[in-house]
Amino acid sequence: MRRILERGCAAAGLDCGDARLLRGHTNAVVLLEREQVVVKIARKGSRISDVARTVAFVGWLMDGGFPTVPLHPVPQPIVVDGCALTVWEYLPQPETPVAAAQLAKPLHALHTRAGVPVALPGHDSLAAIRRSMAAVTCLPPETIAYLSSYADRLEAELDRVRFALPAGVIQGDPQHRNALHSGGADAVLCDWDTVAVGQPEWDLVTIEVHCRRFGHGEQHYNAFAESYGWDVTHWTGYRTLAALRELQMIMTNAGKVREAPASLDEVRRRVEGLRHGDSGQRWHIL
Repeated sequence: MRRILERGCAAAGLDCGDARLLRGHTNAVVLLEREQVVVKIARKGSRISDVARTVAFVGWLMDGGFPTVPLHPVPQPIVVDGCALTVWEYLPQPETPVAAAQLAKPLHALHTRAGVPVALPGHDSLAAIRRSMAAVTCLPPETIAYLSSYADRLEAELDRVRFALPAGVIQGDPQHRNALHSGGADAVLCDWDTVAVGQPEWDLVTIEVHCRRFGHGEQHYNAFAESYGWDVTHWTGYRTLAALRELQMIMTNAGKVREAPASLDEVRRRVEGLRHGDSGQRWHIL
């Protein structure tokens, strides 16, 4: 990673002598404090075209004054040995985390935004779940069989769901850690790797799941729903989408156990919670 970072920064005219890893979850996120920029190194195997699409999409958002973390003004993505790097302006963050309600207006603005000039993929949670399931090696066959059967049941339920909101652009994974304070009342969105065309209900249920599962609390979610202007928990398809979102989160983390073995116990605990229908089980952030 260090070698790729040094070569990428040299190409962009950036000094990475004081580089500090901020996050190494899906992608590597590195702060260059003297430069006041953040470099994001896409995970191995990411398609350059996907990263280029993200850059084009965020450029369009910036041109329209949308509340997103801005790209640093250098040609990007920067490609080093098949790895794509993007460079973003650094927004120093206070100790107070982003509240769910601060995501409401930016998400509503995204969901109702028209005229996107970039060809975005269609959102498909079930396909993502099945890809992850096929690649997981940390869970026994019996558990995978149970999860596959559970996914089948949810797919049958999804076929009967009638969405209430118009389809449009969705962030795909909106959550407290994919938004940043920017000095105003609302947060700015970041991490656009999952942007897609789909149903806004997917984004809204993601917020609800994070509030419920990670201890933010019902009050935080209610403040979000009030600010957004629509409460996904009152919609008939809520339970199906919430279950799919939770399954996707479990499978995504199960796929990362090889690089983070300590997370296996939490993945197992979440699966047991599913088996017992424990919708209130508190999850630990991985």
